[in-house]
Amino acid sequence: MIVVATDDFALYHAAVDELRERAATFTTVEPGAELPERADVVLSAAEDGVSYPDAGVGHVTTTAEDARGGVDEALGLLRGTDGRTVVGVDPGERPGVAVLSGETVVTAYHVPASAAVETVRSAVADEPDPLVRVGDGARLHGARLVEELDEVAVELVDESGTTPSLGRGASGRALADVLAAVNIARMEGEPVETRDVEPTPGEIQRVKNRSRERSDGDRTLDTELARRVALGELSLSEALRRHRER
Repeated sequence: MIVVATDDFALYHAAVDELRERAATFTTVEPGAELPERADVVLSAAEDGVSYPDAGVGHVTTTAEDARGGVDEALGLLRGTDGRTVVGVDPGERPGVAVLSGETVVTAYHVPASAAVETVRSAVADEPDPLVRVGDGARLHGARLVEELDEVAVELVDESGTTPSLGRGASGRALADVLAAVNIARMEGEPVETRDVEPTPGEIQRVKNRSRERSDGDRTLDTELARRVALGELSLSEALRRHRER
């Protein structure tokens, strides 16, 4: 866990904003105060003059202007102390992505499917032995991730029961997807290098149904265009346009 210990008002707010944006686990204390038991890295300003030589923690000093760089360094130290970097992905049109070091959630994302591969690659860049765990739902989206992430070890995880029920005060698809990604990251899966991406008849039929709904019942995509939509080669709007032009 990262501990922010600074009297610098600007740095405090900049660092806390950065850590919250990345969904990192952190807390705050007064400079020189006793650290919590789970502390791994302390983030402060040089002017705070704090030192924890006997606490066995990492220490990063930074400024409000370079809070992002300081948080990057603190997260790097955290990954080094916590263990292997594991990325969990809950695939879909907007997948949840969670980056864990050991049991610590370091960063979380909710991104368009088109940005998922690059997001994962950025998360594992320069890590010594990263692992990516992809949920087995949303098969076509997951298959593209497996196919494109050929430079890193990938496991396919049974994601049954990984999406939590959100209680009072917690809501939103993004939150549910990110928490599912955290659960996926913590579950062992089967190592994979490829996954079948050919749409099933049911997936093709669902695209046809969507095309009929989108066009207010005016037209239904043929099987080949519906297949290309299911594969992600065409958007539904582009496929409908091509269908109209025939």
